[in-house]
Amino acid sequence: MNIIFNYSKFNLILRKSTSHYQPRVIIFELLVILRRTFILRSCTMAVKMCCMRSQSKSEHLFISEDIKIIMQEDLCSDQSFKSYMLEGKSSFNLIFMLSDGINLEGHDCDTQFLFRKNQYILHYSSKEGVAELWTENQEILRYLHIQINYQYIFNLINPKLNRENAEILENMIHNNFIFLHKETPPDMTVEMHMIVKEILGYSKRGIMQKLFIEAKIIKLLILIFEQFNEKNILEDTPKTPEMIRKFIDENYHRNIKAEEIGKYIGMNQNVIRKEFKARYHTTIAHYISELRMLKARKLITNKEIMIKEIAIECGYEYLQNFTRAFKKKFGVSPESLRTNK
Repeated sequence: MNIIFNYSKFNLILRKSTSHYQPRVIIFELLVILRRTFILRSCTMAVKMCCMRSQSKSEHLFISEDIKIIMQEDLCSDQSFKSYMLEGKSSFNLIFMLSDGINLEGHDCDTQFLFRKNQYILHYSSKEGVAELWTENQEILRYLHIQINYQYIFNLINPKLNRENAEILENMIHNNFIFLHKETPPDMTVEMHMIVKEILGYSKRGIMQKLFIEAKIIKLLILIFEQFNEKNILEDTPKTPEMIRKFIDENYHRNIKAEEIGKYIGMNQNVIRKEFKARYHTTIAHYISELRMLKARKLITNKEIMIKEIAIECGYEYLQNFTRAFKKKFGVSPESLRTNK
């Protein structure tokens, strides 16, 4: 540990040592300086850690005997700051990465992953473990951690029922749902996004919340199993759905249609619609609408931007069309939501 001395005071004490001061007095005064230095250093470190903790938000959204859901959001821009995720003994851990460039290092297997935004993993932990998560580009670290007890999954799947169920559970235990293509963690589908959003926004408690959470987890597992079951089919044309989605992600603010995407990729528009729906379980139009509404909701909190400007930014030529779509999605008009913020 580096120690910062008060050199003027230190030199004064050294000069005293050449006079008639007793060595015991000199040693005592030096110890006082050291003590004050250590206290100052400790206080500085304590303040720094306090600031880090104040920028870290860990919210327990749901806890039961079998399921635990935690939303983690770390706002600290210090690259040395790391978030610690606990994995329980004999538990399945479903982790959705909600920010970009997340590094994850598991202490149990000494493995490090780098995730893009909207990727996820389903990891089985046979014993209690700790994983470190951090970002390197001063991004906000956001992820949703769903932990499910082994026995709950065992009872849910019931591997004794048939061979297919037994294979699913075996694949889960051996962590075969971590990589989709060539050691690439799978991307969240649009439907997964919607379920995660519903979990984050659900406000009821008690038995209603328990039933809701369990239903959503079952649906997430179904989507994961379907995604990996389609793996072999998608490997024949692995780039087509991703190219479609990439084009939409970059151009959803414009009035794009399947015909334009078809010309860009060089494929029939009907095939494009079919490929996209098979991969992401939603239509192109619905996916574009979801992206626009998510952006609109983010911009609506900024009262310096006019609602008409937000409509144009989100790809709506006419304000009334934007207002109608916004109200259909969120149940209130843009003006009402802005007023209540």
